[in-house]
Amino acid sequence: MHSLLSLLGIETWKPVLTALVLPPVPLLLMLLLGARLILPRRSWGWLIVLASVGGLWLTACSGFARAIEPLLLSASPPLRPARIAELRAEAPSAADKRAGGSTVAIVVLGGGVEPYAPEYGTSNLSSYSLESLRYGLWLGRETGWPVAFSGGVGWGNQPGAAEADVAARIAAQDYGRPLRWVEADSRDTRENAARSVPMLQAAGVRHILLVTRGWHMQRAKFLFEEAARNSGLRIDAAPMGLATGVEIAALAWIPSSAGFERVRLVLREWLGWKLRA
Repeated sequence: MHSLLSLLGIETWKPVLTALVLPPVPLLLMLLLGARLILPRRSWGWLIVLASVGGLWLTACSGFARAIEPLLLSASPPLRPARIAELRAEAPSAADKRAGGSTVAIVVLGGGVEPYAPEYGTSNLSSYSLESLRYGLWLGRETGWPVAFSGGVGWGNQPGAAEADVAARIAAQDYGRPLRWVEADSRDTRENAARSVPMLQAAGVRHILLVTRGWHMQRAKFLFEEAARNSGLRIDAAPMGLATGVEIAALAWIPSSAGFERVRLVLREWLGWKLRA
């Protein structure tokens, strides 16, 4: 799919095309179709209307999102304390750190940027991206391995600050942990991989700990492994954002903005995975 869009020169339409095939657009079109059929085809019209309303209800429920996620996406387990301890034992010495040597890189993938946040008077990371950065920096502190951030200006974004540059500023100023590598030209996950892998290979990295949200890991890891094919570069998953919902069962099946967002994220990831986009 990505190759076809590139061939047609319409990569910038990816966010628009994706939005058109995800809820609520198809269900709203079904609703209009059902309403149109009520007079000439009463039974079919009402069936389509009820199915559309039911679909709109379900696709706005967090319970539905949690039900379909394990069916559509393959989950990666979190890094356990024992594995983190192993990575810490393998970390470079202080002398190696001063020399800049590192065979392992913690690579954080961007998840969105705010070109201008009035409360800060400058650009900021979205909540998804900021949470990923925080986990990557925490993992770097716990293991002793350096951190990279990959993300530019996405296809659906207006021109502005590159996400990785914003992350580098926040990492240094707010967390006191400067990033070792910054990849600020990629526009999607495929380009994250295509640009990050050569950069890290040139720096002597042979092992990547890939940090992104759990629902995004399957596709991200596949694309990084594809970019690193025949290079000997090892890609391991370090997923985050794995906590489950805390609302009571009844609320999980009542439509909410959070539920609608989660369902769209799961379906978008599944679509991206199937199309390898």
